[in-house]
Amino acid sequence: MKISTYRRTTQLLFILLIIIAPFLDILRIDSDTRSLIVFGKEWSIGLEEGFYLNQSFENASHVAWRFFLKAVLPWITVLSIFPILGALTGRFFCGWFCPEGTLFELFDFLTMKIFGRRSLFTKKPNDPGAPAEKRLPYIILALFCMITIPLLMGVVLTGYFVNPRTVWSQVLNWEFTFGVKAGIIGVSIYIFISAMIVRHTLCKYVCGAGLMQMLFGWASPVSIRIKTDPVKLAACTDCKSCEKVCFMNVKPRLFRKDINCVNCGECITACNKELGKDRGIFSFAQSRSCALPVKEAVKKQDDTVVNIKRDECYEKTCR
Repeated sequence: MKISTYRRTTQLLFILLIIIAPFLDILRIDSDTRSLIVFGKEWSIGLEEGFYLNQSFENASHVAWRFFLKAVLPWITVLSIFPILGALTGRFFCGWFCPEGTLFELFDFLTMKIFGRRSLFTKKPNDPGAPAEKRLPYIILALFCMITIPLLMGVVLTGYFVNPRTVWSQVLNWEFTFGVKAGIIGVSIYIFISAMIVRHTLCKYVCGAGLMQMLFGWASPVSIRIKTDPVKLAACTDCKSCEKVCFMNVKPRLFRKDINCVNCGECITACNKELGKDRGIFSFAQSRSCALPVKEAVKKQDDTVVNIKRDECYEKTCR
């Protein structure tokens, strides 16, 4: 099974989890009790009504401890997830699970089929091809997705702050309270703008979870990386398929690896398709070394010379 098949499976399963999580009370905020629901249990600070009226030192200590234990510590734990993921797996979450990234890739695909480029505005050197010969089906599908996906995500994500059964009941009856209406409209606008216009620029420069994974993955000596095998490098045909499949505009053959790489593995699949199964020059590695040594190296194979330099893509020429 191809890497891309595994990746699509994990992306779809994670989106499914996001959709059903508030229904199953796995994680949501109960707007009626103003408390957090985690795995069916109410998570509150646990302070009694009128606690602030008692100004004794003992009560103040109790309040401070409960606040730290039930409010500060959980947030620290949640926020530590992405640095830990980054240190161990780099931006693996971004490439294999992130629901926004999945939407961006979907609209990349549709834009590619309609305009022959990933971006709505400009064509880039690594855009993988020309538009589809029959574009009308893709235009219809794109319009359908542009309308339904933002609205669906608006309803789903509003269910994290208002009881999802209440939200769906209002949707089915087409009678909305102000809070539900504002939530759906606000989220829908955000999804529409990010998926239609911003896309992977958000991943590179805005997303806090992605930035934490990026920084900790870059600094970690054991983070998962896409590694280039210098022994197999001479077999490269310079087809540039690895660059064309990269939606993050990373150049996989650049030996100082781009920190925007999300470890999606599409370059591995593309290279194996060109050179043959298990003969590609890329692979996943979990080590400090993701590139060649700093010294310039020259590898010879048959009548081909591969010039390898740090910080630039190699050039392949006939001798």
